[in-house]
Amino acid sequence: MNFVGQSNDALSLEKLRDTLIRLEDTIIFALIERAQFAHNEAIYKPGIYKYKGSDDFNGSFLEFFLGEVERVHAKVRRYQSPDEYPFTSPLPEPIIPPLEYPQHLKPNNINVNPKVIQFYLEHIVPSICPKGDDQNYGSAATRDVDCLQALSKRIHYGKFVAEAKFLDPVLQPKYIKAIHYGDIEAIKALLINKKVEDSLLKRLRQKALTYGQDITEIGALNLENSQLLKGSKINVNVVVELYEKWVIPLTIAVEVEYLLNRLDE
Repeated sequence: MNFVGQSNDALSLEKLRDTLIRLEDTIIFALIERAQFAHNEAIYKPGIYKYKGSDDFNGSFLEFFLGEVERVHAKVRRYQSPDEYPFTSPLPEPIIPPLEYPQHLKPNNINVNPKVIQFYLEHIVPSICPKGDDQNYGSAATRDVDCLQALSKRIHYGKFVAEAKFLDPVLQPKYIKAIHYGDIEAIKALLINKKVEDSLLKRLRQKALTYGQDITEIGALNLENSQLLKGSKINVNVVVELYEKWVIPLTIAVEVEYLLNRLDE
C-alpha cells in the first residue's frame, strides 16, 4: 500500500481488503514460479558453503542470499515502510533520505517471520516442488525470497486490520474490555469472521486454478473440470491449505498480539 500522503481512510477495511486481495495474486504467482524448480534441499542446509567476507557465517545458502537481498533493500529504505518486515537483522541504514509516513499503528515490535520461514520450508516447498535436485540453486532461492517476503507482508497486515477493527466505534468498547482482561478468546471472537474466511478460501481456489493454467486466446476455462487440477502448474490444494493452516492463523495471532498491547502508553 502507498502510505505516503494517505489520509486516515488508508485504514478503512475496504482499502485493506483490496490490498490483501492483490497480495493473494502476488503469493500465488510467486508459488507458481518456485514450483518450476526442484526442491533443492541443499540450499536449506546450514554450513554447506563458505562465502568470501563472511567466514563466520554458518547458515544456509537461502539465509545468506536472503540477508544479502534485504541489506540492499534496506539501503533504499524498504523496511522503513510500515508494512515491510525483514527476516534479517541488523540491517544497514538507508542511503536516501527517509520518507514521512503517517502513524497508523501503535508502536510495536511484533515480527513473526521466524514462524513464516519455518512453515514455508517445512510444509510449502516440499508440497509444491518436484522432489530432487536440479542444481538451480540461485533461481530457486530467488523465488523463495519472493514467496517469503510476500507471505510476511500479508501476515503482518494483520496489524492494520486489527487497528481498523479496533477503531470501529460500535465494537471498540468490547475490544477495550477484552484487552483489559487479557481475554484472548474474546478478542478472537471479535476479529474472526468465518463467512469472510470461507469466501477467501473459495476465491483462492479459483485463482490458483486459473493462474495455474496456460491461457490461450481461444476458449474459456471450465473451473469445474477436474482435469484442470492434473494439468495445473501449482498444487491448488496446497495454496488453499497454505492460507487455511498458516496464513490465516498467523495473521490472527499477529492481530491478537497487537491488540493486547494496543492500550499501552
